[in-house]
Amino acid sequence: MQHSKNHAGIWLGLLSSILLSACHAENKSSHEQQQQAAHASVAISQPIQVNKISEFNEPWAMAVLPDQRLLITEKAGSLVLFNPQTRQKIAVQGIPVVAYGGQGGLGDVLLHPDFKQNHVIYLSYAEAGEGGYGAVVIRAVLDERIASQPQLTQITPIWRQIPKVLGRGHYAHRLVFDNDGKLWISSGERQKFQPAQDLHSNLGKIIRLNEDGSVADGNPFTTQGQIAAQVWSLGHRNPLGMAFDSQGQLWVAEMGPRGGDELNRIHKGANYGYPIVSNGDHYSGRDIPDHSTRPEFQAPELSWTPVISPSSLMFYRGTQFSQWTHKALISGLSSKAIIVVDTQQQPAQEVQRIDMQQRIRDLVQAADGSIWGIEDGKQAALFQLTAPKP
Repeated sequence: MQHSKNHAGIWLGLLSSILLSACHAENKSSHEQQQQAAHASVAISQPIQVNKISEFNEPWAMAVLPDQRLLITEKAGSLVLFNPQTRQKIAVQGIPVVAYGGQGGLGDVLLHPDFKQNHVIYLSYAEAGEGGYGAVVIRAVLDERIASQPQLTQITPIWRQIPKVLGRGHYAHRLVFDNDGKLWISSGERQKFQPAQDLHSNLGKIIRLNEDGSVADGNPFTTQGQIAAQVWSLGHRNPLGMAFDSQGQLWVAEMGPRGGDELNRIHKGANYGYPIVSNGDHYSGRDIPDHSTRPEFQAPELSWTPVISPSSLMFYRGTQFSQWTHKALISGLSSKAIIVVDTQQQPAQEVQRIDMQQRIRDLVQAADGSIWGIEDGKQAALFQLTAPKP
């Protein structure tokens, strides 16, 4: 009789387990459907037309001049003035010698906010020196008085990565101005990990300066030494995209290690945790604790595993691509894509991914609302994105 009761209990337990499993499966399915529905509600399908215009050798960055010509950097050390109307390329003279190799070479190009009046531009690049290699930012005048021989004059180095280290990776060195005329620089941790947490080094940091390279008032670590005074935020790995949204908020797209690429909203004095935390792991396979385990560090607004390998970031302010207005566009290397993110969603959401079938290095907006893009590598295309005609 006792055996019969036990047998009945087993069957009742099995039946209960089956019912609970079915209920769990139904709830899980319902939850997945809700997630899919939520994703579908924010997904967009902005159509584009891709027009290949020219080719460049390992292009890295672009700037659009007021007359809509382009300044394009090539990693080996060339700055090219390109006219989209005539397809004419002119090499700008007077470029400093760059340390070309690995991820190093000529990097970003940026116009001074008063470029129309002063013709000042900024360049970042890798240089060799005591201890190894590091990024440097120069301020110079683009002299076009001889149209066929544009050149840089009044070249002044205004910032350097400290210290220089062996190895040729993770320079980052993206440049952007804010609405107050402050110069922002993204500084990678040069694959050395710990400098990202060290305020005696400006590696693995977001830097905020005046336009002449002096320390800007209001930085959070001004009492902790000359190097720390440059710093706005720390704990970054390889921040290769940097842009302000329409509200003046700075965002950074950052390469994670093995997994865990990040889109970060940048806050004054915040520590983003690398290498103590990351949503990826070391390439050796060694675990890095996730951001959720250390709430004292600022977590990313959005992260990707598998990675997208972000190489640049812009916010679209035009109307030609109406579904992209005020959204972030991230160019991807390993993902070979343009990733569109709605940062006004809570949390931020990827809303479109365009397969470009090539590694994309940089994106910038033209005056007519079209978008210029460059591929990565040798014989890389310069292309223009336009909205298809109805």
